[in-house]
Amino acid sequence: MTTVAVLGGGIGGLAASYYLCKSPQVTKVILLESSSRFGGWLQSTRRADGAVFEHGPRGIRPAGAVGRNTLNMVDDLGLGGEILPVTYSHVASKNRYVGLLRTVPPFSRPLLLSLATEILVKKGKEEDESIHSFVSRRLGKELADIAVDSLCRGVFAGDCRKLSVRSCFPVLFSAEQRRGSLTLGMLLASGPGPVVPPGPLAQRSIEESWAQWSLSRGVESLPEAIAEYLQRSGRVELHREADVQHISPSASGWKISLEDGVMSADHIISALPAKVLASLLPSSCQPLVQLLQGVSTVTVAVVNLEYEGSVLPVAGFGHLLPSSEDRGVLGVVYDSVPFPQHNRPGGPTTRLTVMMGGAWFQEVFGAPEAATEERLLARAAEAVRSHLGVSTAPRWSRVTLQRDCIPQYHLGHHRRVEAIRRFIGEERLPLAVAGASYDGVSVNDVIFSGRTAAQTLGAA
Repeated sequence: MTTVAVLGGGIGGLAASYYLCKSPQVTKVILLESSSRFGGWLQSTRRADGAVFEHGPRGIRPAGAVGRNTLNMVDDLGLGGEILPVTYSHVASKNRYVGLLRTVPPFSRPLLLSLATEILVKKGKEEDESIHSFVSRRLGKELADIAVDSLCRGVFAGDCRKLSVRSCFPVLFSAEQRRGSLTLGMLLASGPGPVVPPGPLAQRSIEESWAQWSLSRGVESLPEAIAEYLQRSGRVELHREADVQHISPSASGWKISLEDGVMSADHIISALPAKVLASLLPSSCQPLVQLLQGVSTVTVAVVNLEYEGSVLPVAGFGHLLPSSEDRGVLGVVYDSVPFPQHNRPGGPTTRLTVMMGGAWFQEVFGAPEAATEERLLARAAEAVRSHLGVSTAPRWSRVTLQRDCIPQYHLGHHRRVEAIRRFIGEERLPLAVAGASYDGVSVNDVIFSGRTAAQTLGAA
């Protein structure tokens, strides 16, 4: 008779609960979420006229074991009919601009030449390295300064000079370690990973060559469907606005103190951000608290804009800006290009999302609590004007400040995560950690981390 409490009702906590729900060893799951909604950063606005806007992740990649795992879950939840796929042949997959709309980044030598000579570069001896240093060493500083700097701002809202290649791009790190070369590593595969057989939907994604996908009512449909599934299962207690104050070990597992009472559980899966978990632990876990507090996060301002008519001078997924060009604006996503189905029906409109801040938020905008919506909106509209030549004002806008939304895997992150799990194991704490703070920040990675945490209890 096992009761598992899952802390945090974002996609990681929902996924952990979903997999626990399928385990015969688990009698009861208690999902505790401090806010009024489940889904965390997966957040969609569905306007009455049919338009959909994303305030967090907007497209999910089907690739790899973790991508197949998510599609298998989508299949199981009955969401297959709502999938909006974008294939590799689509213009949004082909055109991802860097800098001010240069399809071919401003490099002085062809990328193929860099790749050809990369095979001759000696293997690094450090156990970890910044992404910028790694790419400079293997492919040249120019590529690191422009393309990789921009990519890291788009994916992690972070600074490639501080981020760890081993934790952020494990495939690249492993390719060099195992094959001595990225080129050979990619051609020959760079080691074993998790095995996830593709279900019917994942199989379809392979056959149709999907680059990414969304859902007809926005990506928030995924957490909503998981929450409904859990509700129907009869094995999960779902609690919104349940703010955990403190957790302490008890004879049978854990005592969980909430604002309005105490709950007991045999085991906890924390899908909370590392720093939030650190604030709940007892003093007996001080070494763990210190490790968790070391995982920093950044704040991103997400500004959704809608313009009347077709205003884009180019077609593509969007454009990213290197930090040398504009520290405040990370990039602009042309949402109407990959997902025109989310446009308002009847008459052309253009939906864009401007992402700002990240590792540079405080430097450019000051403290997040002091940044006004008006200022953020003005900065986003100005970026669209200057980058894309759109002189008209947006007909609709929404500013969402996503506080502490993306963990930053700085140098040595892998050691920190190992030490966190080692402490839990050595102290025999009935605790598992999941979520974006540890093993990957993508939606797929976070869902898979929920599955892995559930497996530690013999589930999934």
